[in-house]
Amino acid sequence: MAENGKNCDQRRVAMNKEQYNGNFTDPSSMNEKKKRDREERQNIVLWRQPLITLQYFSLEILVILKEWTSKLWHRQNLVVSSLLLLAMLIATYYVEGAHQQYVQRIEKQFLLYAYWIGLGILSSVGLGTGLHTFLLYLGPHIASVTLAAYECNSVNFPEPPYPDQIICPDEEGIEGSISLWSIISKVRIEACMWGVGTAIGELPPYFMARAARLSGAEPDDEEYQEFEEMLEHAETAQDFASRAKLAVQNLVQKVGFFGILACASIPNPLFDLAGITCGHFLVPFWTFFGATLIGKAIIKMHIQKIFVIITFSKHIVEQMVAFIGAVPGIGPSLQKPFQEYLEAQRQKLHHKSEMGTPQGENWLSWVFEKLVVVMVCYFILSIINSMAQSYAKRIQQRLNSEEKTK
Repeated sequence: MAENGKNCDQRRVAMNKEQYNGNFTDPSSMNEKKKRDREERQNIVLWRQPLITLQYFSLEILVILKEWTSKLWHRQNLVVSSLLLLAMLIATYYVEGAHQQYVQRIEKQFLLYAYWIGLGILSSVGLGTGLHTFLLYLGPHIASVTLAAYECNSVNFPEPPYPDQIICPDEEGIEGSISLWSIISKVRIEACMWGVGTAIGELPPYFMARAARLSGAEPDDEEYQEFEEMLEHAETAQDFASRAKLAVQNLVQKVGFFGILACASIPNPLFDLAGITCGHFLVPFWTFFGATLIGKAIIKMHIQKIFVIITFSKHIVEQMVAFIGAVPGIGPSLQKPFQEYLEAQRQKLHHKSEMGTPQGENWLSWVFEKLVVVMVCYFILSIINSMAQSYAKRIQQRLNSEEKTK
């Protein structure tokens, strides 16, 4: 693999010498041109150029729709087969019969899996930004199940309404019967599906780098260009960030499957570099995706689950609330809303929510809801900006190609 990578590197360097009007261009001037184009695109954001950004965003959507329509038109057999299968599923769903109990069960499981897989994909791919769905959705869900398990002394929450709403079962549980493993088992499906989504979200960098390596082209992608610059200046890199990225690249390249597994099994903000490295060095797809899936959906998720469950176990939460109350001056005033919120949750778990909603619950719920709204709005804005910049890149590429043909 290393020899193949060396030959491809030589081919890539040779292709950098593009001919312009019969002369070879200076690579430094080409890099300066790319840098100016990148800076120009980065200024196309809603808070700086709202009209241009919205215009480019709309045009990019039209371009994507046109491309997908063209692809589907050339795959008419696949489209017709998919439509027939969809028609059969719709008929099965709406026709009355004894099969409806199985249909409803499959629908419920499918929606549950799709929900958490979708959140995992949003957290991982995010069009260059990422929506931190673990902090906003999965983490709070695991924390809620943990608090409820210790309060109810059981994880046999009735279904429905769980997971939409957690209510203690009518049968009283035995004090101290809740173990770490029982809570892990209760949230395993949601956590693993979220991990599967994050593994799927790591595929675009891999496919992008692999396609670029096979075609010999140089995609105008910032992460890929940074990766190639890192390879060129690997021996002279001194700063911590460059050395950390180089360490990830070396681990993945030399160790292979187990190196990818190690990088995917821990919270690693540099894992995108692992995907680019695997694509660049033509690592087989199932080697990359298999190691990523095992690392993210099984090993990493169990580490994160155990951390959240231990953090929100009953005695830890009580100690945290007591610690807040011990803060000089403002401690008691900060402690009160948390105590009221926990008491409100206990009442809900024991079917006592009709007694009224405490003020502390409204305050904490309001803060969390606004945080979720802000994060989702920022994610939507980042998608608009990213797609507008993608259309601007199309314009720049067209202008550059026109200049070369003159």
